[in-house]
Amino acid sequence: MLEDFRRYHDDGQDYDDDDQGYNHNHHEWQHVIVRRQGNPCTTGGAGGVTVTPTTTAELLGYLSDSTKRIIVLTKIFDFTSYYGTTNGKACKPWTCSNGSSPQMTIDSGGGQTLYSVTYYNSGANKALVVNSNKTIIGKGSSAGIKGIGLSLVNVSNVIIQNIQITDLKSVHPQYVWGGDAINLAGATKVWIDHNYIARVGRQFIVTHYDPSTGITISNNFFDGRSTYSASTSDQLTMMQNHIYYTSGRGPHIGGYTGSYGQQLHLVNNLFDSIDGHAIDAAVGSSVLAEGNYFQSVKQPDTGTSSGGSEYFVQTVSDASTCSSYMGRVCEWNKIDSASGAVAARLTTSVLSSVGSLSAVKSLKPMSVADVPAYVLANRGVGIVN
Repeated sequence: MLEDFRRYHDDGQDYDDDDQGYNHNHHEWQHVIVRRQGNPCTTGGAGGVTVTPTTTAELLGYLSDSTKRIIVLTKIFDFTSYYGTTNGKACKPWTCSNGSSPQMTIDSGGGQTLYSVTYYNSGANKALVVNSNKTIIGKGSSAGIKGIGLSLVNVSNVIIQNIQITDLKSVHPQYVWGGDAINLAGATKVWIDHNYIARVGRQFIVTHYDPSTGITISNNFFDGRSTYSASTSDQLTMMQNHIYYTSGRGPHIGGYTGSYGQQLHLVNNLFDSIDGHAIDAAVGSSVLAEGNYFQSVKQPDTGTSSGGSEYFVQTVSDASTCSSYMGRVCEWNKIDSASGAVAARLTTSVLSSVGSLSAVKSLKPMSVADVPAYVLANRGVGIVN
């Protein structure tokens, strides 16, 4: 799976993944990535009808209909209770050594004791369906959706910009499986830019076996803080994002065998205050990491143990090698003194695969020294509109 970002857990422990490939005690951001800032191939609703919804029902209709639209959000649309509640079951698969109460998982017994719980359907079972040729853009810094996520399945040409997507937790933050902020399946030409995403019920962004291509994720703020913290190929780039206060899998890429693979260009991101690991390149992944700034990151890269292929630029020699494959020099990654070291990850086949993509070859990364100031000044909402 592409990427999971885990949020920091209150008890400070980093729990092992369960059999399903992710840790429910943390925010997980699976299968994400980006292409290039601005993404000129994605126009969204440009040339279509501009609308400003005032009710949740209007927003639902504008998002899902077949009309090309620019949808301007001027407030937070709260869907928390829109679809009612479910009386279901949840289990307690974890314990904490410090006396804290860990999260419960909804409808996931696994032979454990089940408890009766009530949760909102908006987070756990529902998402807002987004059709092709849409621009969703917020006005100012206080516009977006609450209590529910967006679902883009087999659609093309969508821009999601300058909005908040928050609070997908079902009733209370202790329940896992409360929903993903953005779901991508078979999507093409999608630009996710300058958004603030926090307190999700499962993953910030997730893709699936249906490949999503031409996906750009740029200048976003993925906030992991919470009282319960913690066959073909995807071709993606993740650029100029602020990954803050997570505790692992940020990103997790790959994890599959066979013909399905994931190619990730990870460039000019700020990894900040991460009490766990950041890059986790698993089997079936190819990752080019350049120009990223690691600030107080316990483990910037999991290394070869995860089984993926990676080219992680650290030296002048590493950067110069890119020229033979990409026609340009790569930008080195900066690891500050408060972060852990990264062993050499210099698989040149990554330069032949990821480096051959036109969006990667034509991109000129900014100097890594400029990344912290630029990302902090430009990430999240309230910048572009």
